[in-house]
Amino acid sequence: MDKITVRLEEHSYPVTIAAGLFNELISFVPLKPGAQVMLVTNLTIAPLYLEKICTALKRGGVHADHIILPDGEQHKSLAMLDRIFSSLLKKKHGRHTTLIALGGGVIGDLTGFAAACYQRGVRFIQLPTTLLAQADASVGGKTAVNHRLGKNMIGAFWQPVSVIIDLDCLKTLPVRELVCGLAEAIKYGIALDSNFFIWLEDNIDKLLLLDTAALSYCVRRCCELKAGIVAADERDCNGLRALLNFGHTYGHAIEAEMGYGAWLHGEAVAAGMVMAAETARNIGQFSVRDVARVRQLLLRAGLPVCGPREMSPESYLPHMMRDKKVSAGELCVVLPVSMGHAEICTGISQNTVLAAISACLHHDAHHDAQ
Repeated sequence: MDKITVRLEEHSYPVTIAAGLFNELISFVPLKPGAQVMLVTNLTIAPLYLEKICTALKRGGVHADHIILPDGEQHKSLAMLDRIFSSLLKKKHGRHTTLIALGGGVIGDLTGFAAACYQRGVRFIQLPTTLLAQADASVGGKTAVNHRLGKNMIGAFWQPVSVIIDLDCLKTLPVRELVCGLAEAIKYGIALDSNFFIWLEDNIDKLLLLDTAALSYCVRRCCELKAGIVAADERDCNGLRALLNFGHTYGHAIEAEMGYGAWLHGEAVAAGMVMAAETARNIGQFSVRDVARVRQLLLRAGLPVCGPREMSPESYLPHMMRDKKVSAGELCVVLPVSMGHAEICTGISQNTVLAAISACLHHDAHHDAQ
């Protein structure tokens, strides 16, 4: 079992990682007998884990109400947030309730945002069931819903009280979802840790085969890297946390333009990372060799390295200009300087960005095959 602590000034919390944790859940959730709990999950996850989680909580004297939402990025919306609030109110949940997010990044974001808002803030716990959520989204306290004009534009910083990662959940994960989680892991290697990128190059096949030891190390290393960044810049005040958005400015444009759910988040980020690498190469700060390494690892993982052929380069710019890093109307993107080191770059011309996107808009047979 691995345990990482996200150390924050006002509120630190544990991230526990192991296979089979849901079977012993009551030993790890910070809940007392009689605690009031609302469990939020979706139609895909509920048949797999809802009964197991509720049974585990009952053994500890905790009865959990639950709400089951539709599955998919298109449902990360204010409408679903309202459904959670309505369920909490109908079940008479008070200020001392605890929300539990059982699912992937969408459920985690919705539940965390609901917890931040309900009665001006209640506790919540993350039980991430996808690799993307386990390696990235469940840690750090960024919660949000999407708007038709932009991804994650309405949200709050609200940290969980605990993150409990059961690696056995990955055994039921569809291959496409597993691959999307690998995109976020690769992001950490490119932006923050060159040794981790090399490890991924050496172990990507094991991860695709669900090797437990490889998955455990991968998730732990991602959580360690994110915990360090979040501890240093919890609310994205000094720009350090923005490094975690490597590839996302381009990727979010794909998601918003194509319609949420058409491209999964990890797929869009994968293409976005190649676009960012090409942008960095265009301004002379990232080598041709390293761009090729990025492309090759993503391809080996089964991820797209090209944007949607339905999108012109120009169609990216309106979405990118609505990115939260934009300041005074100036485009701001996270670009790699060398493998394992990224920086926030301003003053990049739109023509430079358009040229990089153009280089990544060739026909993508991988995505068409999904």
